[in-house]
Amino acid sequence: MRDKYGVSNDSYCYPNSDILKNKLNITKATDLGEAELAFTATRYKEYSSKITTIKDFSLNHLKHLHWQLFQDIYDWAGQIRVVDIAKGDTRFCTCSRIEAESQKQFTRIQALENIISQDELLSEITDIFCELNIIHPFREGNGRVQRFFFEELFFHLGMNVNWPNISKEQWIEANVNGYLGDIRELNKIFNDAIL
Repeated sequence: MRDKYGVSNDSYCYPNSDILKNKLNITKATDLGEAELAFTATRYKEYSSKITTIKDFSLNHLKHLHWQLFQDIYDWAGQIRVVDIAKGDTRFCTCSRIEAESQKQFTRIQALENIISQDELLSEITDIFCELNIIHPFREGNGRVQRFFFEELFFHLGMNVNWPNISKEQWIEANVNGYLGDIRELNKIFNDAIL
C-alpha cells in the first residue's frame, strides 16, 4: 500500500497500512491527524526559545523543533527520514543527501544578518524556505516545523510574523510553484506575514 508520499511497504507505517506508527497506537488517519494537531499545538505553546545567535539556526535546531512538536506522537520525532518520498509529481531530496543539501541552506541563513534591505531579506528567506521544503528532511510534519523554525528566525531578525489567512490549497500551490522555480506566491505570503 502506498501512502500520501508514494512510499510502499514503508517501515514507518503499520504493516499493510499507510498509517504512520505512533506512540498512541492510532490506526485511523483522521484520528491521527486530530491527535497530531492537539499535541503539536500544546508543544508549540510550551516552547521557549534559547536562540542567542543566527548560528543557532542549524539542522540540529530544526531537528530539535521537530522533536518539540512531535515528541508525544512519533518515536522518530527529530530524526531525519530514512526513506525517499514524493508527493504527486513532487519528488523530495533523496534521504542520503538530506544533511549535505540542508547544510547549504543553513550556511545561507548565517549570512542573513548582513542584508540591509527588507525586500532582499524576505526574498532570500523565501528562497531558503522553498529549498528546505524541497529537501523535506522529516518523514512527516515538515510544513509545521518549517513555519515554526522561520517564525523563530523572523523574531531573531527583529520581525513579527502573523501568517496570512489563506486556504490549504493556496499554500500548497505556492509551495508547488516554488518547487518549480517560481517563488513569487511564497514571497507574497512571507511579505504579508511580516507585521
